[in-house]
Amino acid sequence: MLSVLDLHTYYGDSHVLQGVSLQAEHGTITAVLGRNGMGKTTLCRSLVGLTPARSGRVLFNGAEITHLPPYRICRKQISLVPQGRRIFPSLTVTEHLAIAATTGGRAPGASGWDVERIYALFPRLLERRHHRGNELSGGEQQMLAIGRALMANPVLLVMDEPTEGLAPALVSEVALLIRQLKREGTSILLVEQNAAFAVRVADYVHVMSKGAIVHSSEPMALWNNQEIKTRFLGVPAST
Repeated sequence: MLSVLDLHTYYGDSHVLQGVSLQAEHGTITAVLGRNGMGKTTLCRSLVGLTPARSGRVLFNGAEITHLPPYRICRKQISLVPQGRRIFPSLTVTEHLAIAATTGGRAPGASGWDVERIYALFPRLLERRHHRGNELSGGEQQMLAIGRALMANPVLLVMDEPTEGLAPALVSEVALLIRQLKREGTSILLVEQNAAFAVRVADYVHVMSKGAIVHSSEPMALWNNQEIKTRFLGVPAST
């Protein structure tokens, strides 16, 4: 579904992505792991057109999307759940979902999302539907960020640090949601610092360090590799 080929992205003269290559297969959860500051968020931004790559290629279902503007990438049914949620403080929950709604249909096999279905998925958002973004808790904001992304009926959902700042109970809920979305036909690129969480839900994992992929494997192969976990993820060797 998604092929990233030798991607190089800069912020001014700062060379952040340094030849990233990876693939995400249809119907799978592909995780990209790494410590803070290693280029994970820049990768997400490059994939959805917010920080275009200077060189390299991004292919989605065989079509080149490397230099498309974000709105055209969204129309190809790629949605981003951004790090930090990026909720508009002055808009209500319902307004957030309304402005994210798409009328462009969906690809075969993808689930159809509307406001009613988002509220069924997140009953707490239904209760808070008239509250503004700055009146929501961190967990509620994360639910809204996910719901907003789903309103575009994505076939590929890019999730940047969806468990950041969440209580353990909410992290478990996010894991259940990710598995549910996969069952319903949505492919997911999961970008996470929380390696223990990611290996529980992912089908395949990549490890990023200093703007490059330094390890790729199935989740358990990574978890059993003490050197990679300790060196690149900061996981104690005894874990």
